[in-house]
Order: sequence, then C-alpha cells, then structure tokens
Amino acid sequence: MSAIPAGLAIRFKRWEGNFDLPVPAYATAGAAGFDLRASVPEDEPIVLKPGARCMAPTGFSVAIPDGYEMQVRPRSGLALKNGVGEGGFGSTGV
Repeated sequence: MSAIPAGLAIRFKRWEGNFDLPVPAYATAGAAGFDLRASVPEDEPIVLKPGARCMAPTGFSVAIPDGYEMQVRPRSGLALKNGVGEGGFGSTGV
C-alpha cells in the first residue's frame, strides 16, 4: 500500500451541498491509492460518447503541499472496457 509520509498533511474541503460525499480514502487493505467519486446526482449521470472528454466535479477542493501532485486514474477494468483516461493536478506553489 502506498503510504503518505509522516507529517504530510493533505487537506480536503467539501464544497457546499456535498456534505454527504465520502472523503477520498483507501477502499481495501492492498489499494495503491484512494478511491474518489464524482459529485454528480444519481439521476443525472455523466455519459460520454467514444473519444469524448469531460471534467467531472469531485465536490472537494484539495490543498496539495509544494512538491507533490495528485493523479486521477481510472480503475483498470473500466479503462480497458470503456477507454476511460486519466488526469492529474499538482501544487501551485501559492
């Protein structure tokens, strides 16, 4: 399992209206990363056509320490079956 270095703080802030959204966390003991869910209503799913792209809202703001990054990756089975890609973001140095 990937470990967050001791003393490193990654702060998540829920956006208004997303107070019931689960905080990103390891789903299983052997997980390599946190599970992150899109913040979309169940009755309004995001549907992509082949080759299309979108930015899915997470319902969170994240404070990433300088020198670190976060990566958003699809689950391997989902990516293989549906051609789902990935994205990422890092600290801004602000």
